[in-house]
Amino acid sequence: MSLADFAEIDRYEESVNAFLNDEMDAARFMAYRLQHGCYGQRQDGVHMLRIKLPGGNINADQIEAVADILGNYSQHDLAHISTRQDFQVHYIPLKDTPLAMRRLAESGLTTREACGNTVRNISACPLAGVCEHEHTDINPVLDTAVERFLRHPLTQHLPRKFKMSFSGCETDCAQGMMHDLGVVAVNRDGKFGFKIVAGGGLGHKPHEAIVVEEFLEEKHLLASIEAVISIHHKYSDRKRRARARIKFVVDKFGVDGFMEKYHEEFTRTKLAYADQEYKTFDWKVGADSSNKTAGAPRAVIEQKQAGLSVFPISLVLGDMSAEQMYNLVAVMREENIANARATQDQNLILLNVANDRIDAIRNAITNIGLSEPKIGDDIVACPGTTTCRLGITSSRVAAGIVSGGQHDLRLRVSGCHNGCAQPETGDIGIYGEGKRKHGKLIPHYQMYIGGDGRGTGGLALKGPSIPSARINTAIQRLKDSYSNEAAANESFYDWTRRRGMGDIKEMLSDLTVISEEDVPSILADHGESVDFKVLQLGGGECAGASQDFVASRFAETAYERDCRNSFAAQNLADEAVECVEQIGLMVGQSLQFVAGQKHDETLDTVLNSLSDAPKSCADLAVEFKAIVQAAQAFREDFDSMSFNETIASKVDVWVTQSAAACQEIDSQLDLTVSLEKKK
Repeated sequence: MSLADFAEIDRYEESVNAFLNDEMDAARFMAYRLQHGCYGQRQDGVHMLRIKLPGGNINADQIEAVADILGNYSQHDLAHISTRQDFQVHYIPLKDTPLAMRRLAESGLTTREACGNTVRNISACPLAGVCEHEHTDINPVLDTAVERFLRHPLTQHLPRKFKMSFSGCETDCAQGMMHDLGVVAVNRDGKFGFKIVAGGGLGHKPHEAIVVEEFLEEKHLLASIEAVISIHHKYSDRKRRARARIKFVVDKFGVDGFMEKYHEEFTRTKLAYADQEYKTFDWKVGADSSNKTAGAPRAVIEQKQAGLSVFPISLVLGDMSAEQMYNLVAVMREENIANARATQDQNLILLNVANDRIDAIRNAITNIGLSEPKIGDDIVACPGTTTCRLGITSSRVAAGIVSGGQHDLRLRVSGCHNGCAQPETGDIGIYGEGKRKHGKLIPHYQMYIGGDGRGTGGLALKGPSIPSARINTAIQRLKDSYSNEAAANESFYDWTRRRGMGDIKEMLSDLTVISEEDVPSILADHGESVDFKVLQLGGGECAGASQDFVASRFAETAYERDCRNSFAAQNLADEAVECVEQIGLMVGQSLQFVAGQKHDETLDTVLNSLSDAPKSCADLAVEFKAIVQAAQAFREDFDSMSFNETIASKVDVWVTQSAAACQEIDSQLDLTVSLEKKK
């Protein structure tokens, strides 16, 4: 199935030229290039192309195409597999991105909607089509969704991104619980269909998906998916980017309320699909999966097709050079291996490998500098501060010094709380943040312990925040405790819950204590020789410039200011004071963001958390506490003139000072428009 559209690339090239010739403004162009899978980087002048691989599927010709754009257009020599089963190529000058897209399109690949507020690349079980336990090959099922929703009008301007996964049996190796929507093939007393889950998510406020359909007939699958996307489109928060995911819609309406909305939409979409033909799929009971090892294979395993096996290839943090890709393509062609697959653990697997050629392929893979997975190397990392504009810590360097140990634990390392390495689903997951101690900003990693996003698992339990310099010690202590205490065949997931997070935190508590004498030894992040700084370059680009995290909050603050003034003129005391509180919340969250903190959801917690932020932010928090405390008196005895003089004017000055503090920490922020008063 080719996903390419050459006419679309021609239009994209026109927009690139228009932007480079100053005929298109930056904000408008950003939204356009994000729609076409082109991300800005931390480094000026170069971009990352994200290549969609539905279900991770890629053939030899397509791997060659990726190698070509890496070799011909990138200023770097590594392509990267993401946890979404995409390929990403960084360091491409903007003027060359249309050429790279055309080369990809020649092999049927596209970057369309790999970024932005759209349906992102759809993940799937890594063993789809070859696993003896599956009820159906989920790839044809997934393809129907790709064909339906790529370039679909409903999905072009969603409030934020929408992520889906597809699994072929109840083991759910694609981890539906952490997705906006998950599709799981199920067997119910000899009848086959799908379980549909929705509202999952990681990053800020991890949330396990809820079941919206226990059993759905295949003819209604697309209607059900479209109903959930429609809920996201209608009800997700378009004003507050941080809350514009469908998991917050579940929180907003509650499970029962969300289900009411779902049934309303599903009734409508079923009618819309009533006259359309639907694809039927091949079903079977599948082998007993009670002893199945879930997820991507860590060793060669036999397929359900006789005489064939799956051969896994370990990629260090998901990276491959152009030379390695060309050499791999040569091996695939020599051995008549047509297909490979990117996995959620950032590796590759070769499919349909003849059993009598396994040793030959093993030797060939070794000769090109690759290998099969090794015990302890199940480690996933996001780019962190190497290229990502949101990166806080050097996650790739940290990932390079840790190990899953003798039990081959799954380690997941993210450079910020957005959690692109999926830390809440690893045995041990961590994400980077900054904490201020003794007047210094110190890199830390927030720990998540005992996660498993597959069928019978659950999201990890939140552990302590550990200074970056001590994180390897913390991980080693967990590995040692598990080795010494686990019962026979007890998984790390089960051991964590038996041990309890209270005991685990106590076991690690000494590592969280920082004396003044400790500070010099823990100031630098991994791989750095200078003191730690948070250098976030704006709010990232997942939603485009108009929804930049900080700028959007200051823009909403301007709206709340106007509402406050209107309420005050009408002597509506409670409403005016609530506007003051909302201003403090949104600006406080912006201060948290640039300080490298995960933002909180209530004003009190935001202001208290900022005590650990850089001094300029901490002082502003103290000042606003006094303002909001004084504002409470006006709820009982309101006088608009006095309120404007003693509260409103101080709030406006405070907002301006806060904007200056944000721009001092992040010099690329421009809050001018957001601070302008309405005329």
